[in-house]
Amino acid sequence: MRPSGRDLSDMRAVSIETGVTKHAEGSCMIRIGDTHVLCTATIEDRVPPFIKGSGLGWVTAEYGMLPRATNTRMRREAASGKQGGRTVEIQRLIGRALRAGVDRVALGERQITVDCDVIQADGGTRCASITGGWVALRLAVNKLMKAGDVLSDPLVDPVAAVSCGIYAGQPVLDLDYPEDSEAGVDGNFIMTGSGKLIEVQMSAEGSVFSRDQMGQLMDLAEKGVTELVAAQQAATA
Repeated sequence: MRPSGRDLSDMRAVSIETGVTKHAEGSCMIRIGDTHVLCTATIEDRVPPFIKGSGLGWVTAEYGMLPRATNTRMRREAASGKQGGRTVEIQRLIGRALRAGVDRVALGERQITVDCDVIQADGGTRCASITGGWVALRLAVNKLMKAGDVLSDPLVDPVAAVSCGIYAGQPVLDLDYPEDSEAGVDGNFIMTGSGKLIEVQMSAEGSVFSRDQMGQLMDLAEKGVTELVAAQQAATA
């Protein structure tokens, strides 16, 4: 039995509320169980120097957690004067995940920055950030299209992510914190709406795993991503 009482293949409750901030071109609050992430997308008429003049657009991301997103207060990274290694790794992951679903030629020479701020954490914050980040990106691109600033839709496929792992010897979908902290194997699966893989992060946290078990986790991830993409599409319809 999972701590939450869910079946092995059950997601936590998913909700996506759009238009939650006044100024951002795209915004949403995504809630996956007790993990809540505010995602905003900002459009700028500039690109990083390394692609300036190429005609290509750019999508990047930043990630952070509020001090009381967890059960004990974390010190703000600004107070220490630098970002932690975990933060840098996650925001790079979010950026390259979202770029995988973008036609950068169609986007044109502009940058969209997706900010993901964790309000409350209960496992799976990077996956929720990617899933909600795509919704904010979709809404921002919709504004570009409505204004006639892009001629064709640069978002070629939705992007979503979900965690899977081996908990108490069983493959489970969408780990919450009690499961994540005890899982023998932990994985994050980032996929497109058409079922293509973007990135898989898997590691043995306490026990090794077989190819068959990895296949079981892949099957669970496909189910979870399908459900998340349906929620994304409903939120942005």
